[in-house]
Amino acid sequence: MPRPPSRNYALLSTAAVISQLGSQGALIASAFAVLSAGGTAGGVGLVATARTLPMVLFVLVGGALADRIPRHRVMVAANALSCVSQGAFGALVLLGHPQLWHMVVLSALGGTGQALFGPASEGMLMSSVETERAGRAFAVFRMAVNGASIGGAALGGALVAWLGPGWVLAADSAAFLVAGALRSFLDLSHVPPRAPGGGVFADLRDGWREFVSRPWLWSVVAQFSVVNAVAVAGEAVYGPLVARDHYGGAGPWGAANAAFGAGTVLGALAMAKWQPRRMLLAGTLGIFPFALPLTALAVPVPAAVLAAAMFVAGASVEVFGVGWMTALQQEIPEEKLSRVSSYDWLGSMALVPVATALAGPTQGAFGRGAALWGAAGCVVLLTAAVLCVPDVRRIARRGADAPARGGLPAVPGPAASADAEGPVGRAG
Repeated sequence: MPRPPSRNYALLSTAAVISQLGSQGALIASAFAVLSAGGTAGGVGLVATARTLPMVLFVLVGGALADRIPRHRVMVAANALSCVSQGAFGALVLLGHPQLWHMVVLSALGGTGQALFGPASEGMLMSSVETERAGRAFAVFRMAVNGASIGGAALGGALVAWLGPGWVLAADSAAFLVAGALRSFLDLSHVPPRAPGGGVFADLRDGWREFVSRPWLWSVVAQFSVVNAVAVAGEAVYGPLVARDHYGGAGPWGAANAAFGAGTVLGALAMAKWQPRRMLLAGTLGIFPFALPLTALAVPVPAAVLAAAMFVAGASVEVFGVGWMTALQQEIPEEKLSRVSSYDWLGSMALVPVATALAGPTQGAFGRGAALWGAAGCVVLLTAAVLCVPDVRRIARRGADAPARGGLPAVPGPAASADAEGPVGRAG
């Protein structure tokens, strides 16, 4: 396995693994907390939406703040907010039957923390690794966090069944506390001082200009606004329904999701070894297999074939993810990374609530098979369209001594005690 490039890299990787272990279990625990309190599927969806909506509303503010003040302070503050919200959620569940509005408010606070955390963490990671080792560092980081996601989901499900959801939520709060403490030790002495700006809105306008000035950037984000939406709708809505009607229940669907997780780990491991010169082209080609699970569910194919399709899609996620992060790190000025990343986050999440809300009516109007075939077709057609953007095909990996686009020097390497983390669950 490649050697981690710095002390900061080790701190951030460890913190990310810890928080991911807790968060994956908490996703399961929050749903069962609602059901244990007498809630319905609608209540579970409301709590989930309450967490997602603030991420859409506040992610741009998070990006502007992270480029204005030290990023690790934003990350620690966001972890503190998540720690308090999850701790209160867990305490309410342990002490009695919480009201639905309690859980909605606390989930919204947790989503706000994630909105502030995401762009700061991604900017930290990209600004802190050596240019020539960026792809390998991103791959190792993603492999560790993806492994923690698989373990966290398995452990969380077992602990919810054994101890109940309240204790799992409390454990997630403790995980945020430990992760935030680790991030407070980050050394940012290698980051140049920020020049005074004209305010948060001026920073957001500057980030928008940076975003729209690069066709490769906004075209891929626009693509993923749809790709993420249809993929989540397929996984969250249609997948369980197909499993119920054709595979005999949740077991085969759970195995297919486990195969997807295994694919992400193997894909990240492969990307730690393989460093394609045209990393954005390789990543974009890796998006085509995202259509395989949707197609498999549309047929539907035997459960073993579905699991294989999920495995391939999981591996392809990492081909794209590592290539995308490497391109951002190389092409975007360091002082604007978090602002640009926030537009990436916003585009990637904005249509997800819409797609999940429309999945049921779409199935009613056209049938489940047609809806899934249409989703797979969107993935293929949009990916083919993005390949028509010249820079997607042309952007190539540069050495550490080559100037970044716009005449900027190469990003300082981790020998100056750099490094950081970024989100993993977001494809684009």
